[in-house]
Amino acid sequence: ESSHCEICIMASAIKLLVNRITVQVPKGSTYLDAIKAAGLQVPTLCFNPRVKPRACCRLCLVEVKGQDNPVPACATEAQPNAAITTTSPSLRDYRHTDAELLLARHPNECMTCEVNGDCQLQNFVRRENLHDRWPKVPRGKPNDPESTLHDHTSPSIQRDLDKCIECGLCVDICGPQGQNINAIGFGGRGAGLLPTTLLHSTLKETGCISCGQCTLVCPVGALVETPAWRDVLHRLDTRKQPMAVQVAPATRVAISEEFGMKPGTVSTGQLCSALRLLGFDYVFDTNFAADLTIWEETAELLARLQQGDGERLPLFTSCCPGWVNYLEIHRPDLLHHLSTAKSPQQMLGATAKHGPFAKSLEAKGQPAPYLVSVMPCTAKKDEAQRPDMAGDVDAVITTRELARMIRSRKLPFASLPADGAFDSPLGESTGAAQLFGASGGVMEAALRATASLLKLPEPQLEYHAVRGVGASIGVKEAVVEGVGRVAVANGIASAIKLLENDAWKERYIMVEVMACVGGCLGGGGEPKSLDPAILEKRARAIYSIDGASIKRNSLDNTEVQALYASEFGQPKSDKSKQLLHTIYKAR
Repeated sequence: ESSHCEICIMASAIKLLVNRITVQVPKGSTYLDAIKAAGLQVPTLCFNPRVKPRACCRLCLVEVKGQDNPVPACATEAQPNAAITTTSPSLRDYRHTDAELLLARHPNECMTCEVNGDCQLQNFVRRENLHDRWPKVPRGKPNDPESTLHDHTSPSIQRDLDKCIECGLCVDICGPQGQNINAIGFGGRGAGLLPTTLLHSTLKETGCISCGQCTLVCPVGALVETPAWRDVLHRLDTRKQPMAVQVAPATRVAISEEFGMKPGTVSTGQLCSALRLLGFDYVFDTNFAADLTIWEETAELLARLQQGDGERLPLFTSCCPGWVNYLEIHRPDLLHHLSTAKSPQQMLGATAKHGPFAKSLEAKGQPAPYLVSVMPCTAKKDEAQRPDMAGDVDAVITTRELARMIRSRKLPFASLPADGAFDSPLGESTGAAQLFGASGGVMEAALRATASLLKLPEPQLEYHAVRGVGASIGVKEAVVEGVGRVAVANGIASAIKLLENDAWKERYIMVEVMACVGGCLGGGGEPKSLDPAILEKRARAIYSIDGASIKRNSLDNTEVQALYASEFGQPKSDKSKQLLHTIYKAR
């Protein structure tokens, strides 16, 4: 079958010349695709493979033989036998002038900007050795006091629109082409055009769910995660209390990209080594708490099924704070479907601050630890400040922020020891816990545990029906004999579509939602990438860790078993409800 598909692709392929290099690309490809196929590059600022190109930055203009005017490579379909030129004196002059005009509307704050070194405009300016040629032009509408350029009200996302280049990527990814939340849209005209919010509200006052996809696609520093990494470094330097850190599953398969390693590289050992060199006293694994989450969540599912609690079925997973935010803000009528189990981040925070580990520190006369979370998700910053959970996790940094910390300390990440390991008693995990990093992973881990608890004959270990991370995959379904039908919504837009009518109420017993397409490995705090296959590459790493694990069922985690024996007794006990469960409110 694959050979047949390859033959079909070859039959529909076209040939053309790129800088006199013959390339072959599938019919319907753009000139930008052809340029990449030739192993060449052309500068882009407004292009991202996840959304339809606007072709507004004009830096990717190329000359086509026989045409009078250059065309944008990102938005022009490649023609058979065409001959294009990506660089010429006139193209170079145009690009330089274009970038210099952008500089005239851009503040000179590169040295203190959060994306210093990872800004596409900065990289182009440095590469082409450009300078300020034009007088600085103020941004926004100076005579309109409601037009706010700086918005730092959100615990997850900061907006500095004086750095905006009007590429439109944030508008598109927040809109129907992406998350379908529509918290950001274009406002104003001409020089006053900017991506803004309805009635110039702060981001915190909008329907924003803090998913951070806008920060992931922003090519400059106009939208960034609310930074905490400098404060964490200060804490590490001053050492006023024991420093502990937990690491999410998606971080270990993505942070390597920040240091030039192959996408999908599993770098757990180097990651643990880097964290210790940064000064952390204890390095814990969020996967431990993912296993703990499965114990509580499956118990909750089985209780609702056994009680025939149709009003609260299907059970919604609660691991994704972006999804929880969506329900509290946009669909509070469905909050009773949410599992009351905290997310793995908050479960580890609660057990680290109030469990055996904290007691062991107290016995040594040491204060409670300062706990930092390394997450692929910007919404985790929001979650850590929820009124009923605040204080369990002291600071949340994204995968990108950890990379900045490592670079600031000049640690050679790629060459660090690969044998670094997590600390006990919050470091053991199973392969099922690693699955939490991909869309469908929470569901698959829950199904493994549920099948074991129900003692199903010949229970499945792998549920491929709920796997898949591509943007074209919407809602995935699986039927488990003796359990029921479940659904996985790959991204918040898919969840919104699923909830448009009430068919899901009778069809499913459990629904998993991850707000970001691909799940945590596509989270708003992950490394930025223009690779259209980046989610699949990270997912393969996730599944490779699971496949290589000796224990692949969360119920087999011996450290979790010991925690229940010494602290909780059993899932959903009074003590576990006190520490591991939460409540939700409309807002």
